[in-house]
Amino acid sequence: MNSENSNTKWGQFISLVSVFFFWGFVGSANDILIPVFKKVFTLSQVQSQLVAWAFYAAYFVGSIIFFLISLKSDVLQKFGYKKTLAAGLTLSAFGSFLFVPAATMESFTFFLTALFTVGLGFSIQQIVANPLAIKMGSPATGAHRLTLAGGVNSFGTTIGAILLGIALFGMGNNKKTALSLEDIKLPFIILGCAFIVVALFMLFSKIEDPVKQEEAKIEHGHKNFSILDYPQLYLGMLAIFIYVGTEVTIISNLPALLKTNEFGNILEEAIPPFIALYWGSLMIGRWNGGVNVFDTSKTTNMLLKFIVPAIAFGVIIFTNIIAEHEVSAFYIYPIWILFFILMSFIGGKNAGKTLMLFGFSGLAMMFIGLIYPDREIAKFFFISGGLFLSIMWPSIFDLAIAGLGKNTGKASSFLIMMILGGGVIPLIQGRICDFDLTSPEGIFGISWTHFSYIIPLLGFAYLAFYGFYCPKILRKQGITHIETEGSSH
Repeated sequence: MNSENSNTKWGQFISLVSVFFFWGFVGSANDILIPVFKKVFTLSQVQSQLVAWAFYAAYFVGSIIFFLISLKSDVLQKFGYKKTLAAGLTLSAFGSFLFVPAATMESFTFFLTALFTVGLGFSIQQIVANPLAIKMGSPATGAHRLTLAGGVNSFGTTIGAILLGIALFGMGNNKKTALSLEDIKLPFIILGCAFIVVALFMLFSKIEDPVKQEEAKIEHGHKNFSILDYPQLYLGMLAIFIYVGTEVTIISNLPALLKTNEFGNILEEAIPPFIALYWGSLMIGRWNGGVNVFDTSKTTNMLLKFIVPAIAFGVIIFTNIIAEHEVSAFYIYPIWILFFILMSFIGGKNAGKTLMLFGFSGLAMMFIGLIYPDREIAKFFFISGGLFLSIMWPSIFDLAIAGLGKNTGKASSFLIMMILGGGVIPLIQGRICDFDLTSPEGIFGISWTHFSYIIPLLGFAYLAFYGFYCPKILRKQGITHIETEGSSH
């Protein structure tokens, strides 16, 4: 029985991670839709960003609705993880099919409604799938299972934009110059059908329902659930808000940074390789973190910690070369990857320690990026933030829901709400960047756009604090699995 509870249930886990793939796929597809809608509907840049806002707002609204329903009757307790997850997938399928009438009517508002509906379904899926991935085996490797799922998410992010781009624009000599909303229909019909297939697969899968097994060891009265009873949760909510915001703001403002005189006036057409390197950095980190889930010897684990990031970096370089991007400047980047690997060894399988170390590492990278005199090198310090952010989501999630028992569903809905940070924090950094328009002399001898990276620096500082402080909170509650370097078997 003990073996059953401690080993990762691979058959069930692989079924689950297909959902994570779709989140990444649609998330990166949004990056294609924004410029398409901007051109077709003649939108301003702010109006085109409503695509991203619709997506983030859906997570926020969906989480609030889920929580309010759970107050009356806990959704996960009543319906179980599988049925709730299938319902979220069905809602996203409905949203995908709405793209067809939206394209027929050529209505930007209808498109936003369709995307919002897909996002609502995603919010339910996130609330269920994140804790479910953590519970599919040993508590000591829960965060690493979520990291591995995040690696699948990153793979979806990598190919989502490419595949939608091919569907809309063609490829090679057959590329289209005229954009047609009609071309959007087929990809989203296929996506909707895929959601339904996965929903049916989930319903009939052998995934065990943790709700039927778990008993809340620590209860502060789940009928009158209060966030204030769980400091690990409300501090974790702020951590998720800051984490998502920091992840998005580094890359959202990078094109503006690279376009400044001090960073070489890099134009828009030369920006994609740097964006690929940033998102690829998250993939490197997540693939590396996922190694801890596998039941391997210490020697094999150590070798994989070097081999897997090397393969992931090779994927980034290879895809850029295929796209005929100049990447010779990237060959210095393994220096940052090696430092990341060193930190992952020190952090081990301890969620709190890893979060603290990566928080301090990210803070250091942002600080060096602000003061390093060679701007050719400085930009890589900012991009490397992706490496240290890569495993933070599962570490925060694992810490924040520890000891919540039957309130896990409610807690998860609050954490997913905080994805809203991805829509708020980039605006704050962007506002600092805009000071260059009125005060071109800059501050402390650097441009305001360069100085704006103080925002992710502060974000990393809080994340390091949460990693340091949360295990102390949990210890007081008698919860120790989070801070134990358990093995994967």
